Amino acid sequence: MAMIALNIMPIAYISKGLRVDEIVKSPQKPDFLPEKIPLLETIAANLPGMIFQILQRQDGSIFIPYISSGCEYLYELEPEAVHKDFRVLYKLIHPQDIKAFTESIAVCNTNITSWHWEGRIITPSGKLKWIQATSQPERQEAGDLLWNGLVMDITERKQAQEKLLESEARYQAILDAIPDLMFRISRDSEYLDLKSEGANVILSREEIIGKHVQELLPSDVATISLEAIAKTLDSGTLQTCEYQLPTPLGIKDYEARLVVSGQDEVVAIVRDITERKQAEVALQNLAQKFAKAFSCSPDSITISTLQEGRFIEVNDSFVKLSGYERDEAIGKTSFELNLWVHDRDRLNLLEELQATGVVRNLEIEFRQQSGKIITTLLSAEIIDLDGLPSIVAVHHDITERKQVEAQLRLSAERDRLLAETLVRIRSSLNLEEILQTTVTEVRQFLQADRVFIGLNNAKLGVRTLAESVDPKYPSVSGWSTNDEAYLQELRNLLKNNLVRVVEDVTQIAVSPKVKAHCEKFQTKASLAIPIMLGDELFGALIANQCSGSRHWQPIEIDLLQQMSEQVAIAIQQSQIYQKLAELNTNLEHQVEERTAQLQQKMQEVEELHRVKDVVLHTVAHDLRTSVMGNLMVLKNLLNQRVGSGGTELITNAPCPMPHAQSPIQVSRSIIERMIQGNDRQLTMINSLLEINSCEKQGMEIKPEPVDFSILLGTIFAQLKPILTQNQATLKNLVPADLPLVMADATRLEKVLAHLVTHSLQNNPPGLNFILSATVEGKMIRTQIQDDGVIMSKLECDRLFDLHVRDPQDCCSTSIGLKTYLCRKVIKAHGGEIGVISNRKRGLTFWFTLPLATSATNRP
Repeated sequence: MAMIALNIMPIAYISKGLRVDEIVKSPQKPDFLPEKIPLLETIAANLPGMIFQILQRQDGSIFIPYISSGCEYLYELEPEAVHKDFRVLYKLIHPQDIKAFTESIAVCNTNITSWHWEGRIITPSGKLKWIQATSQPERQEAGDLLWNGLVMDITERKQAQEKLLESEARYQAILDAIPDLMFRISRDSEYLDLKSEGANVILSREEIIGKHVQELLPSDVATISLEAIAKTLDSGTLQTCEYQLPTPLGIKDYEARLVVSGQDEVVAIVRDITERKQAEVALQNLAQKFAKAFSCSPDSITISTLQEGRFIEVNDSFVKLSGYERDEAIGKTSFELNLWVHDRDRLNLLEELQATGVVRNLEIEFRQQSGKIITTLLSAEIIDLDGLPSIVAVHHDITERKQVEAQLRLSAERDRLLAETLVRIRSSLNLEEILQTTVTEVRQFLQADRVFIGLNNAKLGVRTLAESVDPKYPSVSGWSTNDEAYLQELRNLLKNNLVRVVEDVTQIAVSPKVKAHCEKFQTKASLAIPIMLGDELFGALIANQCSGSRHWQPIEIDLLQQMSEQVAIAIQQSQIYQKLAELNTNLEHQVEERTAQLQQKMQEVEELHRVKDVVLHTVAHDLRTSVMGNLMVLKNLLNQRVGSGGTELITNAPCPMPHAQSPIQVSRSIIERMIQGNDRQLTMINSLLEINSCEKQGMEIKPEPVDFSILLGTIFAQLKPILTQNQATLKNLVPADLPLVMADATRLEKVLAHLVTHSLQNNPPGLNFILSATVEGKMIRTQIQDDGVIMSKLECDRLFDLHVRDPQDCCSTSIGLKTYLCRKVIKAHGGEIGVISNRKRGLTFWFTLPLATSATNRP
């Protein structure tokens, strides 16, 4: 519209002999005829734009001689507002277009050239418009610059352009997104063009264009293609054909769609439909499998309408489950067949299906044709069956399972009741409490109206020991009779029937007295189990149903049988307790006598232990004194000047033997062996005393957090002399960053010394030791490995035990005592100790110690 108006306007004015520039300039000319102004205003008002005249003076000021009324249509501003402040037009320019607008004005100002600008404005009401502004600035005689111009609304044109661009972009995107092959083919089957992007094409474009269908396709496929091309061009309608082609990946299925695209040419869109064909075959197979599964499924399957529940199809399992034949069910609703036990169940099913579209394992009760109620697990989904919303439902019959579960619950409850009764019988001697709790819980389990225990006693007659009864019915408690004939009849009924089951008292033959008894206490059904003490009838455990007849289940009968046995045990236990109470006094007296005898024996044992300790300390004291005296004498002898020939001549010492006439010459080696023997005896005596103290008072240790690596280094530094003496070496592999351990350093030093001494005394000189330590959980494991002689497994197992060793072993006794003490020390620390014999590597002693707690760890 804007462009049409712009093209028509000059013609209209030319026909009247008036140019556009004259119209724009005329309002400022003195000779402009006033009668022409209305005509100008009328024309300007009909334009979809605005005519303007702006005078830009040399001093930079702006004067607006003329603004047409189109300003109100275009900018939503009155011309007077623009006359007052022309900058209001500038403020309406879209922020993203201000820069281009400013630059175009600047260029025009500099070069005095025609001004053309397109951009967007935002009107005061918030409308977005596209405008096109043109002007031709003219330099005036006074040097001012006069802008005569026109602003047109081109919003519709711009929107059309944008839509066109969007349409072209969508079309191109669609073409790019289509993975199919596209061919332009002439009537004579020549390939004119193709689009192969996204398609798996083996041949290049150059190998296809210009060739004919017969040259590239197998003869049978080419024949199909030529027929489709001719039919498309002749009929002018879409034609479709399918064919197969061999490819490096095997035989592929293709579909070609042909449409007329020009004079004697078609466009063929070729698509690979191999997967679709395979899916169709799979779907056909699936349909066959579904049909077989539908008909052969052991579960009931139905298809019914969603809205009414009218059956469309049912399988044979439904016929078997419901009792309705197929022709009786199809076309009927589930309500018409009276299948729902609870009508609300179908409403709940529909609500869940509409909410989620699927229901899984919903437990529902259904009514069979016979009226029997069954329980099923219902799974259903909504499907579209030829446009009709339908429900596919599968019913899995769990009636037997529910019955089994109910029986299991009853069985579990029965077992619980029996177990609790047994516990009560074993833990309580209160017979009255046991019997009353028993009848209460049995009635609750059976949901019976009355349960009681009756007593049969020759002296006391028949009476009730315990009873639990529904308040609606009379109690049998306190009932008794002196009619011996009637009592004997009751006894005979129980003796002759170890289990007396009466489901309806009106259907059995009984004496008038028994019948009257049942009527008096409103008994309609009865279950009675005799309580037997050996061959004696002690009484009966009886359950009554007063509300009506009742079928007693096997599990209920079994419960009463077992409970009667437990009651018999409780009664026997009560009788035994009475007998035990009579013997209790005598037993207590006997216990007192035996206790006094035991105390006397304990005093005698304590006296023996005291004598043993006195003897041990006395003997040890005498032996220690003697041994230490021998050591002093022998060491003095050893310190005398050595005589010739390796002997020591003792001349000044008094003769140890009476009436000795000459000095005694003794070998140095003999004295050294005597010293070693006395040292061992002294060590053994000290060890025996220490072991005796440990056995009586326990091993006393004073553990504290210590740096284990430093402690081991210090201990083995103290052992260096004995290692040097035995020409032994020690390789220390203990890490320096071990955590703290809880240990008694003094006790631990003795343990390590004993273990090293054991290896040194059982091996020739030159022994090599390897010391290592690792953290295992909350313990540190220390190992001392040597390369000496090995031991048998039995010797390893008994090394740390206290036992008599081979007397031929010169150091076995003292070493055995020391290793026994080593285990005592390590055990007192909370650790373990042992030895491993390696066939080629000697012995490895190991022991563990606990790590220090977090409160004593290093910061």
